[in-house]
Amino acid sequence: MAQPHPNDTRRRVSDYRARLRAQGLKPIQIWVPDVRSRAFLEQAHLQSLAVSRSPSAEEDQAFVDAVADWNDE
Repeated sequence: MAQPHPNDTRRRVSDYRARLRAQGLKPIQIWVPDVRSRAFLEQAHLQSLAVSRSPSAEEDQAFVDAVADWNDE
């Protein structure tokens, strides 16, 4: 199967974006942490240790449990 010409792809993407804009949508770009990266995992671990060793760890966890447990009502 032949590959589409790059200009065809650009035109299709441009047409698609134009249709979305015509519907009142606006393109945005959002950068988020790469949760698969080693640096992220190391930092998450360090922060979780800091939270768990906090003097208010039990109280903090009770709060998290209280606001996250919506199905017990």
